[in-house]
Amino acid sequence: MSLARTPTDGQASPRQMLLLAIPAILLGAFAALLLWAVEELADLLSGVLWDTLPGALGVDPDGWWIVLILTLTGLAVGLGLRYFPGHGGPDSATTELISPPLPLRTLPGLAAVTVFSLAGGVSLGPENPIIAINVGIAVALFARLLPNISPQIAVLIAGAATVGALFGTPVAAALLFTGILAAAKGGGSLWDRLFLPIAAAGSGAITMRLLGAPSMDFNLPTYGSPQAIDLLTGSLVACGAVAISLIALVAFPVLWRTLHALRNPILIALTGGFLLGILGLIGGPITMFKGLEQIGELLQDPSGYDAAQLAGIAGIKILALLVAASALFRGGRIFPAAFIGVALGMLGHVLIPSLPLGLAVACGILGVVLVIGRDGWLAIFVAVAVPADVTLLPMLCLIILPAWLLVSRVPEFRIIPPTGEAELASPASTPDGTSR
Repeated sequence: MSLARTPTDGQASPRQMLLLAIPAILLGAFAALLLWAVEELADLLSGVLWDTLPGALGVDPDGWWIVLILTLTGLAVGLGLRYFPGHGGPDSATTELISPPLPLRTLPGLAAVTVFSLAGGVSLGPENPIIAINVGIAVALFARLLPNISPQIAVLIAGAATVGALFGTPVAAALLFTGILAAAKGGGSLWDRLFLPIAAAGSGAITMRLLGAPSMDFNLPTYGSPQAIDLLTGSLVACGAVAISLIALVAFPVLWRTLHALRNPILIALTGGFLLGILGLIGGPITMFKGLEQIGELLQDPSGYDAAQLAGIAGIKILALLVAASALFRGGRIFPAAFIGVALGMLGHVLIPSLPLGLAVACGILGVVLVIGRDGWLAIFVAVAVPADVTLLPMLCLIILPAWLLVSRVPEFRIIPPTGEAELASPASTPDGTSR
């Protein structure tokens, strides 16, 4: 089931929408609290793995410790996928950002392996599994408490709530779901159909801010007045980022098939963890984890990196993302994509010094997220959000056009496994949560 094919009808009365807004707002707050809890738990475990233990043992956490911890993380994830009820849900490489609801008994295992991945430094974000967990809970709650509301509405609200919480603003959910709902059938005003998702997303975003979650904006120098030459140079950076991401797109199924030839989920995740450890040892901690804090590290001293260093950081992070996504680790690809885009944008600024840093970073993000997220609105949003500069918006609305032409006819950045192959690596579950 694709969400684009499960529309809301947009025919509810204002009174009905107002009444439904109450559970939507509550669900938004709950989604944010669950996201915050998972990330806090991951941060706590990360502190033990990367600070407490190496300090107690007197070892360098930036040396061979990286290989050891990421290999053990792969082992822990593999064991979880093999033995947890529901096997940690479907392979994240095969799922969309918002996918059909999972059985409740699958969700604890999915949460556990997600915490392992986030804490261990795997180059994936929390978005796909957190959305899946919130959607599964929301569908179960609506079925019990509001049985007259269709499961599709519950999926829509929970998905929007989590997107709002993840990005700290309902704007991301509004843009993303505008495209989803526009592709769906059904009458009624688009804003009527966005009413509940925006209510949930706004509640989720506010809750995350109240909980003190870090924002995505990094306050780069304001772009200011547009310059005609920047359209050309910005397009070159965006299209260059697209081209590099398309190479990764071609490599993704090759690497996925290679690792899945091992067939056993423990061996797949263990091998993936070891490879991630080697990449982390080469690239250092800045190329590990989901990438949000690491974006701040990159942008803290933009002049401190030369072209070779930025190319190396971006290249290693791309390889780490491909390995993590191919080796059964549960996680999303948008946050690592944003990091890669920042590194490529900074590289564009070094190669074309006349291109302002904020616009260069935005164009790099635009190109990478466009390929990996396959949504123009989401790409523009993240590209504007990271530099925290709305003056970039007119330029990006033009720069995205040639970039989209390069992307529009290529496959999605997602694996569609041959029939039966996915079950070999990660057994599926029946609707009641039992393995089949």
